[in-house]
Amino acid sequence: MTTKTITPALGPKIKTALPGPNAERVLAGDKEYISPSYTRSYPLVAKSGRGIVVTDVDGNEFYDFSAGIAVTSTGHCHPDVVAAIQKQAGELIHMSGTDFYYDHMVQLAERLSKIAPMPGPHKIYYGNSGAEAIECALKLARYHTRRQNIIAFYGAFHGRTMGAVSLTASKPQQRRRFAPLVPGVTHVRYPDVYRGCVGGSQDKHADDFALGCARFIEEKLFRTTLPPEEVAAIFVEPVQGEGGYVVAPTIFMQELRRICDRHGILLVVDEVQSGVARTGKWWAVEHSGVEPDMVCIAKGIASGMPLGITLTRSEIMDWVPGSHASTFGGNPVCIAAALATLNVIEKEHLMENSAEVGAHMMQRMSSWPSKLKLVGDVRGRGLMIGVDIVKDKMTKEYAAAERDLIIEKAFERGILFLGCGPSTIRICPPLVVTKQEADVATDVLEECIRQVGK
Repeated sequence: MTTKTITPALGPKIKTALPGPNAERVLAGDKEYISPSYTRSYPLVAKSGRGIVVTDVDGNEFYDFSAGIAVTSTGHCHPDVVAAIQKQAGELIHMSGTDFYYDHMVQLAERLSKIAPMPGPHKIYYGNSGAEAIECALKLARYHTRRQNIIAFYGAFHGRTMGAVSLTASKPQQRRRFAPLVPGVTHVRYPDVYRGCVGGSQDKHADDFALGCARFIEEKLFRTTLPPEEVAAIFVEPVQGEGGYVVAPTIFMQELRRICDRHGILLVVDEVQSGVARTGKWWAVEHSGVEPDMVCIAKGIASGMPLGITLTRSEIMDWVPGSHASTFGGNPVCIAAALATLNVIEKEHLMENSAEVGAHMMQRMSSWPSKLKLVGDVRGRGLMIGVDIVKDKMTKEYAAAERDLIIEKAFERGILFLGCGPSTIRICPPLVVTKQEADVATDVLEECIRQVGK
């Protein structure tokens, strides 16, 4: 279905001990000069990339099943994206959309309006990252509604800037020693169905549990501590990313929409990680049939270039000049990459490929909870799949150390995975991945899980 961008024999190629000698030198310099706040799962020192293959500074070739945290949607250095970047860099590198006008800003907005998950007309704000898209949505929600309070969910990750981290509730370290954060944020339980219901995600009570998570807002919060007429927005990830690749049940999303409609609250969906065809649709929220008021977009939209987008219904973006802006948001080179990315996704049918290869992987892994000692659950949509690693299937006790060891062993075998949530393995390869490449990675992952589970 897709055009492969690499031609070597199938599989990673590990030529040195990991890390290799050149990587060791980089690691030493990194330790001396680079912020220790960065999280690194294993000592990969990348030099180049093509398709799903990343080559390190010692010539080792890896299959990238992290896609730079779901960023390189069209694969590393897709020739069409590279050509668009090179052409634009030779014409105009910077133009501040805050102060001037630029044709490609309009062109990209028109393209996004056509695939938006809610009816138009639409307005679009350009920033540089997912966190900036969230910051924009947070400020705009307060501005438009003239209300101060926000509802978000436990397990959520919306970014690390002060407004975004105030909405984030994924790990304590992301908030530790940064208080006071932005006030007015209330967190409630996300329907982590696997852990919330006896029997897991297939339990017959799952819908009741998910519905209860949503109704808690109206039946408890609004009757006790949070006046609904003072709530500006509910921020939600249709698939929680850092929270563990947890898919929001349809009934939950529908109930949130009902609550918002009843009380004049804006529904903001964070599609930073789940959007741009990753789940087999342009936007993960489309699986539920729910139409949001705002969509926050980043990561895969420009296939590696920094671009954050807040897309809203036009009447919501009613602020006046000077209310919010960004010097680099809508950078010409980044927008050229985004336009090329959308073209590639459509031309190479990558959205369909995401659904097809994702279903293939899910089918292959569907038996893991019953046959692999450490696997408690396999869940996801499209090429956004989480494998939950547990110490005990009955208690669902987290197995973070085992999860990390599995990821490390996979790295030694040449497959790049990342963790998310308390003990989940995150699988999010570029959208160009083939079934054959997915089989290689799946085989390696299964073997590593078996080794650690002995």
